[in-house]
Amino acid sequence: MDKKLNRRQILAGASAMGAAAAIPTMAAAKTIRPKLIGKSILITGTSSGFGYLGALHYAREGAKVIATMRNLPRPEADDLAKIARRENLDLHIVELDVLSDESVTKGVAEAEKIAGGALDVVINNAGIGMAGPIEVQDLEATQLVFNTNFFGVQRVTLTALPAMRARKSGQIFNISSQLGRVMVPGFAQYSPSKFALEAMSEQMAYELVPHGIDVTIIQPGGYPTDIWKKRNAYDKALLARSDKALLDAYPALTARMGAAQGGGREADPMDIPHAIAEIMGMPAGQRPLRKEVHPGPKPQIAINKVSADTQQQWLGASPFGSWIKAVHS
Repeated sequence: MDKKLNRRQILAGASAMGAAAAIPTMAAAKTIRPKLIGKSILITGTSSGFGYLGALHYAREGAKVIATMRNLPRPEADDLAKIARRENLDLHIVELDVLSDESVTKGVAEAEKIAGGALDVVINNAGIGMAGPIEVQDLEATQLVFNTNFFGVQRVTLTALPAMRARKSGQIFNISSQLGRVMVPGFAQYSPSKFALEAMSEQMAYELVPHGIDVTIIQPGGYPTDIWKKRNAYDKALLARSDKALLDAYPALTARMGAAQGGGREADPMDIPHAIAEIMGMPAGQRPLRKEVHPGPKPQIAINKVSADTQQQWLGASPFGSWIKAVHS
């Protein structure tokens, strides 16, 4: 079994020969991972998809889950609350809109009150998608995608970090995408917003090493969740306000706008909560920076590897070298 240094040991200058514990692989960790009892977990975007499924999964594993969503009251929140009562889960529903500074401040404060202090885990799951060529994306569409997928993550993370730093521990999961590393024509500003999220997450992972906080980027592929139905609604609104001549300039890309068929995919959305739970169960300082989670080809793996190698070769001997090595070791 491979041995790896804890990030704290790297910062202390300990050698690899001095590492005391063997670190299990992801496969091994699944069989020995402790339950999540006692962990306080805030999740954004729990009205559907990975967030909804994850909230129930982590609570069923014994965690204290703060499931957040906007526009309360709403049927999805009622459904979660009903299941929580029936199964006696430690699951709390809090209103939080990632687009609003005020809502995020209030929501995180309420979550920390429920947790009795700093949150153990923040899962930035809320996100949206759109389709179409870049030229068709007007400022309204572009701002909405970035405000949700990038600035929304920043709002929540920066609000939760002070308490985590004070406690010197915590874990942040940012839900990115396979398309946060590889490009496909016609995915509008979705890929650019996820590329930005990937960069911010990695930089933050380095900077938080001295504070004992781990950052993990989850890279799903396409799954049959409500994101496709919601994307169609955004696309139809964009089509309605776009110039026909502009749409006609990109027929191969605009013809599919508003008609996504993600529901026909066979991948199991529970892959994401399962992967996150496995990583949460790993020792602090030994969790991966990125985790690719979806069946089929994963072209981003090659990019993830060359990126990690480049970072270490470029900055490994710099004053930031210990942080870089800690994240990628």
